[in-house]
Amino acid sequence: MNPKVSVIIPAYNTEVYIKKAIESVLDQTLTELEVIIVDDGSTDKTVEVARSFTDQRLKVIVNPQNLGVSAARNLAIRAAQGEWIAVLDSDDWYADERLEKLVLLAEQANADMIADDVYFIKDGATSPWSTLIQESGEHIDKILQIDIVYFVETDVYAKAGLHLGLSKPMFKREFLVKHSIEYDETLSIAEDFWLNMKCLINGARFFLVPEAYYFYRSRSFSLVRESQLKRLNQSCISTYSFMQQKAVKKNPDLMRALSYNLTVYNRTLAYYQVLLPIKQGKWLLALREITKNPGFFYDFISQFNNIIKRRFQYYVMGNELVFEMSYNLQIKRRKPKVHPSFSSPSNNK
Repeated sequence: MNPKVSVIIPAYNTEVYIKKAIESVLDQTLTELEVIIVDDGSTDKTVEVARSFTDQRLKVIVNPQNLGVSAARNLAIRAAQGEWIAVLDSDDWYADERLEKLVLLAEQANADMIADDVYFIKDGATSPWSTLIQESGEHIDKILQIDIVYFVETDVYAKAGLHLGLSKPMFKREFLVKHSIEYDETLSIAEDFWLNMKCLINGARFFLVPEAYYFYRSRSFSLVRESQLKRLNQSCISTYSFMQQKAVKKNPDLMRALSYNLTVYNRTLAYYQVLLPIKQGKWLLALREITKNPGFFYDFISQFNNIIKRRFQYYVMGNELVFEMSYNLQIKRRKPKVHPSFSSPSNNK
């Protein structure tokens, strides 16, 4: 009999963390599961730690060279046999009841995707400092069905919102297979966001549970810390490419939301193309970029207060995701739909 859930864990040089990630899956209250670890060319003892477990539900796949997180996840998805596929980063972990809770709610809602709230916990801390929903400023106490326009509108770069691209939904494997949906292997940043977008544009029923069962560890050298220019470039390319689809062009609200996101990405990219050379002392390069972007000084002055606030949050308050989600900027958001079959689930933790 196939497992109920396949948990896929891409791993790269996380020997210090992966044991906790694996244990959090094997200790789930839902026992009908498999764990597929794809080591992506680690040079530390990540593979040794993974193979130290004797539980027959665990499988380890080793890439001889680093292919990237998206390729590693795709390998795991192709090997998965479960009805549902759940993603876990190798430095994060689950609450014991996460999979049981999400499977139950997903089946009740006939969901194709279901995500919970996310605990944010600083590396080395003993308790979370916040959650994704709390930091969004939204008041959500019931299960919400998330449509694609709302998903885009609330995940605008450097603006307040739910930023569900940071969530870790559980996916119905049959849906992924039916629509040939995989991670984009050209992306190393925001790959979760675009997988979710592929699902939603293909009609996935996506639900958000306002209880947190996923622990997101904030580390100084995680992929979130990669080059801003690289991230912005990838985001511009991915957004423009997605907008060329016929299904997108037929949805004016979605086109409007994506066009706004693309404008924000392009403007922010131009801003950083000036700011980064200044920080690096490359004055001639900075001057050349300023001539291409004469609005830099206006942007800098208009953002100055937010720059100071973000640095206070990061360096004084220890908020390591403040540059991922700038809370002081507001955007207009449509209210999402509340699924009529549900009231707020109880939190037994």
